[in-house]
Amino acid sequence: MRLALKIDVDTLVGFKEGVPALLALLAQKGIKTSFFVAMGPDHSGRAIRRLFTHKGFLQKMLRTGAPRLYGFKTMCYGTILPGPPIAASAPELLHKITAAGHELGLHGYDHVRWQDSLSRLSTPAVLKEIIQAQKVFVEIMGYPAVSFAAPGWQCTAAALDVLVQEKFYYCSNTRGYGPYLPCTPDRTWPLLEIPTTLPTMDELLGLNGRTGADFNREILASLKSGQTQVLTIHAEVEGRLYAAEFSSLLDQIQDKGVKFIRLLDYAQELWRYPELLEKAEVAPGRLPGRAGTVSCQHSKRGTV
Repeated sequence: MRLALKIDVDTLVGFKEGVPALLALLAQKGIKTSFFVAMGPDHSGRAIRRLFTHKGFLQKMLRTGAPRLYGFKTMCYGTILPGPPIAASAPELLHKITAAGHELGLHGYDHVRWQDSLSRLSTPAVLKEIIQAQKVFVEIMGYPAVSFAAPGWQCTAAALDVLVQEKFYYCSNTRGYGPYLPCTPDRTWPLLEIPTTLPTMDELLGLNGRTGADFNREILASLKSGQTQVLTIHAEVEGRLYAAEFSSLLDQIQDKGVKFIRLLDYAQELWRYPELLEKAEVAPGRLPGRAGTVSCQHSKRGTV
């Protein structure tokens, strides 16, 4: 059994508070993971528009206690407060991530813009988002990122075109059940996709009364022998308010004998035998506890 931890950093508070806490916790437990950081401004307050566009958004915010998770200031960024830069606010943190042996990739530039507007963005507009994110990354790290995780698991043909053009080694843009090459009936993108295979804590918290401990039990039950699963966590959630529950989950996973693997290392394994990779279409789908739709792996095996 293997598990790849994918850590998404969506906000300034997640970056400056959640990331240091997670780095300390992971060092204590000897675990290496993959961090994906939004490089541009924190415009979290603009997500308020989802009240009118994403079915179930209000219920999710109330169920998970969004003000406690993110803080009042975060919920005002990009509206009544200017959106502060995320990565550039503490560039030393990016270096600490890689110095600790973790992978560091892009989680877009403006997280809210990508998540809420990608389906309406032209190819040049998508390219601008990627170039802006990569520019910040290179200015701080001195080399380009090779991996990309789409904000909000939103992926389109235009996004795939740009990610191939910009020569990303692999992506983690969707929800699914295993690695694949995205395709349509007419074409296949030569871009390795490693989807998130497990539910996230913020999706299940409070759903039908679930607690953090209930979530941990569901994740543990999903880890099967011979499989490599991908679990996405959020620095704003597991790195702050639910840090104790996450620490307990890691202990239980290690007690079960599960090996942790970085997504980059998993991608290197998969690219050794590209002919074995499944081809699957990317289609919008709904997941329990998540407002709106996300991009999902869709093939003859079904849709996740």
